[in-house]
Amino acid sequence: MTSQNLTNISEIGEFNLINRLTKNVHIQHSETLKGIGDDAAVVNYGNKKQVITTDLLVEGIHFNLSYTPLKHLGYKAVAVNLSDVYAMNAIPLHITVSIAVSSRFTVEALDELYDGIKAACKKYKVDLIGGDTTSSIKGLVISITAIGIVPESGYVLRSGAKENNLICLSGNVGAAYMGLQLLEREKAIFEQNPEAQPQLHGYDYILQRQLKPEPRADLIEFLYSNNIVPTAMIDVSDGLSSEILHICQNSNTGCEIYEDRIPIAEETASMAYELNMEPLLAALNGGEDYELLFTINIADYEKIKDSKLFSIIGNITSAEKGTYIVDKNDNVIPLNSTGYQAFNN
Repeated sequence: MTSQNLTNISEIGEFNLINRLTKNVHIQHSETLKGIGDDAAVVNYGNKKQVITTDLLVEGIHFNLSYTPLKHLGYKAVAVNLSDVYAMNAIPLHITVSIAVSSRFTVEALDELYDGIKAACKKYKVDLIGGDTTSSIKGLVISITAIGIVPESGYVLRSGAKENNLICLSGNVGAAYMGLQLLEREKAIFEQNPEAQPQLHGYDYILQRQLKPEPRADLIEFLYSNNIVPTAMIDVSDGLSSEILHICQNSNTGCEIYEDRIPIAEETASMAYELNMEPLLAALNGGEDYELLFTINIADYEKIKDSKLFSIIGNITSAEKGTYIVDKNDNVIPLNSTGYQAFNN
């Protein structure tokens, strides 16, 4: 095969690559209830259903150690995996941690990384039960696998949304992305002038959302306590628009989202304006918020209408109506995914 016949990964993108590599994977065991294609896999062991998910964080791709403290990185590495477990309506119980590390890291540096891992485990009542450590030619790679248990109410996939379901979103979105933009700005200033001190005062909220995100265990507890089982759910890691489209594509539906209902924190909007950006674009495309996007039956509205944990941002429509957002002037705009994808850089 000549080089002219070869395809660069960036030409097809992350999600098409995943589909291509996994299209001929066949499930061989009846215990596998859900394989590739959701936030986590679901397996059935005896009378217990478990969810299993894994994430890979690579230095220079997913984090920059020039402005990411190792303790925060360890905490975040756990948090992003637990978010995938919660997105399946499950409860995380165990994690394994594997790292590849180069010789430029000291033992004390790795102690700091694991301090963050242990802190997240303690907060979310998760046991660290194993992993692996090896060397790396350059940089740091972290791989975490999280295992959770499915409650009696059952697990939730991306594919269960139905027409007229309400679309709900926990917390707010865009903050993590604006925190990243702030850190990148200060890094660029420092590179031009090593004497310059970073100007980070007053930006605590967006910095915390980028460096130390918290998975939404509180939302799952609310749903359990109110006997609400979402029809579909996904965590917001690659951008709100991308996640909405994942639900619609997997559920064979359309959606109607309202711009004025998308929750954007004041600090997020302020940073966006400071950088001459539109806050809505950060909210739709930024990613790394690790909020939960979910759909529920309209019959559950009375149970949720007074909750401050999440917002109702739209509703599910038929697939024929398409996916779109209604702006503040009632203009109907097609909803496209321009969120984060690996291999596009």
